[in-house]
Amino acid sequence: MSNSVSSDPTEFDAAPETPEPEGETALLPASVPEGVLSGDVPQGETPRLALVIEAILFASQKAVSPKELLACLKSAAAAEPNSVAAAFGRIKEGDVREALEELQSEVSASGRAYQLRETATGWLLSSAPGFAPWLRVLYPEAKPTRLSAPALETLAIIAYRQPIARADMEAVRGVAVDGVMQTLLDRGLVKIAGRAEVPGRPLLYATTQYFLDHFGLRHLDELPNAAELRHIPLPKATPSAPGPETKRLTDNEVTPELPGVERTPSGSGEDSPVLPE
Repeated sequence: MSNSVSSDPTEFDAAPETPEPEGETALLPASVPEGVLSGDVPQGETPRLALVIEAILFASQKAVSPKELLACLKSAAAAEPNSVAAAFGRIKEGDVREALEELQSEVSASGRAYQLRETATGWLLSSAPGFAPWLRVLYPEAKPTRLSAPALETLAIIAYRQPIARADMEAVRGVAVDGVMQTLLDRGLVKIAGRAEVPGRPLLYATTQYFLDHFGLRHLDELPNAAELRHIPLPKATPSAPGPETKRLTDNEVTPELPGVERTPSGSGEDSPVLPE
C-alpha cells in the first residue's frame, strides 16, 4: 500500500525543511528503530502475531480461516527453524483468533480505507464500502449483473425457509419459479440440498457458501430479522393437482408480497435488496 502525504499545512510549519547533505544518509530519530521505514523487522526482534497475520491476509487473494492461518504459521516455522518464524511454531488456534480480533480493532480505529472482516469462509482485508465509487471506475469491467425482483424474492424465500421445495416457493409467490430458479442455480447462489420425504420426493433447495460470501454474512443467523421471518406462517403447496380452471400466474403478473420484503417494480432501473434491513 502506498503512503500519501497529508494535505494539512500545519504539519510543515514547525520548522523549515533542511536539505539532506549530498553523499550522506539522513539519520533517524533515536526513538525510531532502523529498518522501520522500509517495513523490515528489526534485527533480533519478533514481530507481533497480529502483524504477521496482517501480512498473510494482505497477500492472500481469498478469505483465510483461522485454521489455515495456523497451518501457515506452523509451516513457516518448520521451513525456517532458525528465523523469527520459529517463534510462532507452537501457538494455538485461540491465539490466532485473539490476534485477529486485535488486528480488527486496530484497523477499525486507524480510520484506513480498508477493513478486516470475517466472512463465512474466513477473514480478509477489503476496501471500505464508502470508497466504492472510485473503485467502480478503476474496474469498470467488474460490474455485477443485477438479479431481477422475482429472482430476489425467490432467493429470500429460500434463504429464510431452506431447505424448501419448488412447489412451496410457488405457493408463497403465487407464480411459477422455473426461470428464476435456473438463474439462481447458474449464479451459484442456491443448490440442490436433497429430496423431501413426501410422495414424489421433490428436490429441496438451499443457499450456498457463495451466497453468504456475496451478501457478507458469516452464517444464516445474520440474516435480517431471521428469528421472526423463519416462523411467519406461509402458504404451503397442496398435494392435489390443479383443476382445469386453476390459473398459474407468471412473473409478469401481480404476485403476493413476501412478509418483510420490499418489492422493486419490474422494469425499474435498479433492484432493491430483497433482504429487509
